[in-house]
Amino acid sequence: MAVAPASLIRYTMQASAVDAHLFDVTLHLERPAAGQLLSLPVWIPGSYLVREFSKNLQALSATQNGQPIAVEQLNKNQWKIGCSADTDCAISYQVCAYDTSVRTAWLDRRRGFFNGTSLCLRVHGQEHSPHALELLSSPATQDWQVATGLTAAQVDAQGFGLYIAADYDELVDCPVEMGKFWRGEFVAGGVVHEFVVAGAAPSFDGRRLLADTQKICEAEIAFWHADGSRPPMERYVFMLNVVDDGYGGLEHRNSTALICGRSDLPRKHTGPGQAKASEGYTTLLGLISHEYFHTWNVKRLRPGEFARYDYEQENYTELLWFFEGFTSYYDDLFLRRAGLIDSTQYLKLITRTINQVLQTPGRQLQSVAEASFDAWVKYYRQDENTANHTVSYYTKGSLVALCLDLSLRQHGASLDDVMRGLWQLSNGEVQGGHQGGPITETDIARIVAQLGNEAIARQLHLWVHGTNDLPLAELLALHGIKAKAEPAQLAQKLGLRVQENHSVQIKTVLRGGLAEQAGMMAGDEWLAIEAQEQRWRITKLDDLLLYAGDANQVTAWVARDKQILTLQLALYPLPAKPVAEDANSANVPAAPISNLGLEVSDKAACELWLSGAATPITAAAAVAA
Repeated sequence: MAVAPASLIRYTMQASAVDAHLFDVTLHLERPAAGQLLSLPVWIPGSYLVREFSKNLQALSATQNGQPIAVEQLNKNQWKIGCSADTDCAISYQVCAYDTSVRTAWLDRRRGFFNGTSLCLRVHGQEHSPHALELLSSPATQDWQVATGLTAAQVDAQGFGLYIAADYDELVDCPVEMGKFWRGEFVAGGVVHEFVVAGAAPSFDGRRLLADTQKICEAEIAFWHADGSRPPMERYVFMLNVVDDGYGGLEHRNSTALICGRSDLPRKHTGPGQAKASEGYTTLLGLISHEYFHTWNVKRLRPGEFARYDYEQENYTELLWFFEGFTSYYDDLFLRRAGLIDSTQYLKLITRTINQVLQTPGRQLQSVAEASFDAWVKYYRQDENTANHTVSYYTKGSLVALCLDLSLRQHGASLDDVMRGLWQLSNGEVQGGHQGGPITETDIARIVAQLGNEAIARQLHLWVHGTNDLPLAELLALHGIKAKAEPAQLAQKLGLRVQENHSVQIKTVLRGGLAEQAGMMAGDEWLAIEAQEQRWRITKLDDLLLYAGDANQVTAWVARDKQILTLQLALYPLPAKPVAEDANSANVPAAPISNLGLEVSDKAACELWLSGAATPITAAAAVAA
């Protein structure tokens, strides 16, 4: 165990009031400033939304020399402590932990979890000093265990005790999991990886999860450290919370917090051979691959704007298409490279991504660079109009990565070389190397130009900052994949996204579709149709085809604000209208909804791409040149 420094900022935490979902926190300051300023972050790195964590903080008080001192709240998340300088000071407060996501904090009788951004007040002026976290057990948690990426200084067998961090950034980048969880570990790249799982059913196959995760980690370590260098973390912790229905993850420097549905876990198989992975389990493995790839791509190799986090406000960057989108390209690709899925399964996954983007009218209005910048107000605040005016920097960003990879492969290089070239470039700025550093879009373009040519770098700029559809079919064809148009589903033909439950609830009306032209809107409940002088109650969208017969138009009966409206709905596709030139409708294109299917036309060429086969040009040679 590490030795704690003699003088530091120390947080003492105890989960004593589990039924009230309250963490008790005391912040001990050995050398406060006079009138010390404290604040709680408003966001957590990796999740780009101001979440106002201070809304969960209560009962803040302070003492010095055993006497109460004044506490003045300055704004929504800052406090001024009426203390003297350089004399021990204690600040006590409680935090309500009632968020099951990976972004905040949770506490009940079964489990505790928190990110430091939710519980640890920031001591202004001392952010770079050593920090310590002391976790105390309580009667309610006496049989719990602790898992965290923090460095242990003095802890008991269950993990309660003292942990240390070099500074505030490290402290809040190491979440803590507590409870009665399943635990296992493996070694990859010489690094011990721990996996803890809370809430799993008895059928859970932990050995398979460990074995499959190890394959992913080994493949990604080999990818980033092809030179044989050691990974940048001393140990790594996967923390998986299993719920009835859920999905998500958040990356950290040497750990990740994950959520999945209970049915998504691998199950013990008693028959001969190994049971085939379910779709849900494949999705979970893709999530694990995604968050682990972030260990390099965003936690170390990161946007220049994130050289230092500002916890007080939004931190804007146009590069999420690279850090999230390119990571999304590699997450499933590494499942293929690690042998966890085959090429057919991979092509199904990438086909799904392609069609998600093609079925988003907002792709014609917003570039992925703009989507990155707007993440704070659009991606994390989705509503009924999101698909019509924005595009996901995850999905389209992954397709930009695909196009760039396939383009570079025509010149004897690959996107692998770009990623490793950027890693080497950023390490040149860090003493000791292999720790990554800030990069800019100019750095990306320069590496691309060195590996491919200036034309590819210019094309990348157009893909990132433009709204034209990507040349997916053309580039895939060069690598043994034929793209073909496939019939649209009924919802796509109508331009609808719906939920079916005893009736058809309209969630989104897509721009330029038949439903929009009929006057339907999000929030409507579609109750019935009238066709050929008959009225029919509908409970699912497919009922429309059953009762419409060969009618070209039906009357849709919808409920809106308790009123019943009749809307005339055409059932045949109308020709796409050009973008209007008048000022009032210049940003409302009528985008046709499309589907693409992929099939292998040249297996050898396809496998060369999917296997990540070495190319004649290496990043190191190109950058050196």
